[in-house]
Amino acid sequence: MTAEPSSASRALEAAQAALAAEHAAAYGYGVIGARTAAARAAEAREAYGGHLARRDALARTVRELGGSPRPAEAAYALPFEVRAPADAERLAAEIEDRVAGAYSDLVRAADGRLRREAADALSAAAVRAARWRGVGVAFPGLTERGERARTS
Repeated sequence: MTAEPSSASRALEAAQAALAAEHAAAYGYGVIGARTAAARAAEAREAYGGHLARRDALARTVRELGGSPRPAEAAYALPFEVRAPADAERLAAEIEDRVAGAYSDLVRAADGRLRREAADALSAAAVRAARWRGVGVAFPGLTERGERARTS
């Protein structure tokens, strides 16, 4: 029988996963910024800046938890081709859903200050996803996991 991972190791693993999601989000917003409509360019820049700030904060958190922050990949595979502003908006919503999912895992794994920060990040991602999509979801951060469970 294998031992359960400690709460500290679960928090570190979840923080690393959230960091990876933020790296991917920053990359994705580079694509979104190049394809989004002019009317939404400021929104894309603001989201990009927010993801960079959270990425940097998570790197510090990972170090505080005793880990070495995972670096960003050189490139990330996009879930679909982004040719037009509508594609950019759809990508932004999907990125935010993925980020919300990573933060929902961190909320479950962490406690105290880190849990509050993760909940704030989850909420911010859900709001951005709703803005890009034009509608919110009932349980942000859990939608993607439900989809995966149904297709697995």
